[in-house]
Amino acid sequence: MKVATFNINNVNRRLPNLLAWLDAARPDVVCLQELKASQAEFPVAAINEAGYGAIWKGQKTWNGVAILARGADPIQTRSELPGDPEDKQARYIEAAVNGVLITSLYLPNGNPQPGPKFDYKLAWLERLLAHAAELYASGLPVVLAGDYNVVPTDFDIYPTKSWDDDALLQPESRAAYRRLLDQGWLDSIRSLHPDERVYTFWDYMRNRWPRDAGLRLDHLLLSEPLKPKLVAAGVDREVRGLENASDHAPAWIELEP
Repeated sequence: MKVATFNINNVNRRLPNLLAWLDAARPDVVCLQELKASQAEFPVAAINEAGYGAIWKGQKTWNGVAILARGADPIQTRSELPGDPEDKQARYIEAAVNGVLITSLYLPNGNPQPGPKFDYKLAWLERLLAHAAELYASGLPVVLAGDYNVVPTDFDIYPTKSWDDDALLQPESRAAYRRLLDQGWLDSIRSLHPDERVYTFWDYMRNRWPRDAGLRLDHLLLSEPLKPKLVAAGVDREVRGLENASDHAPAWIELEP
């Protein structure tokens, strides 16, 4: 099973790129973030024609998450992260696909910090930690995938000081991510590439893609039953270099049966 996570940064604007990548990479499951489309605007017909079933939670202009499954319909189990019924931002969806529980999460960016947006990010992380602990304790095979908007360590960003004040690198954000791993979750990409600078995001500004000035923001975390099944992980970097590309590239893992 090949599972990918991809912040598409406007699913309708990047639809040709998405469809071309689906055809070339043939992932079994795709977790999309930042759809930037309302529920009615999601291009489900084109996705179905490409051979994928889909569930999604849209939001006009901002946010939005989806899960696609090749040749199958994801069975939705949640459409929001528990813990705050007043939170209406479309940032979390969860489904069962071929016996595996899959999440697509889009963690708040948190900028500017300090301030209310950073407070919301930290509160969202606490809710994620609580839900993730329940998922892990369930003993189910779970892939906790998405755009975490957290650079876990300095090794996950190109050598620079220019991001030091950014919410993605703050000690509180990183500490929350470490607490997630301390629950037992495996950072799949880092586990298979411990000594490699792996990036999934290159900002549009300051020539960062040509300079390979990247950050690792997109993560696929595995629960205990899936750890021994992990056989490969990587990033389809070439997708970032296409015309009209998202500022993220798809990150993926392969799990043996």
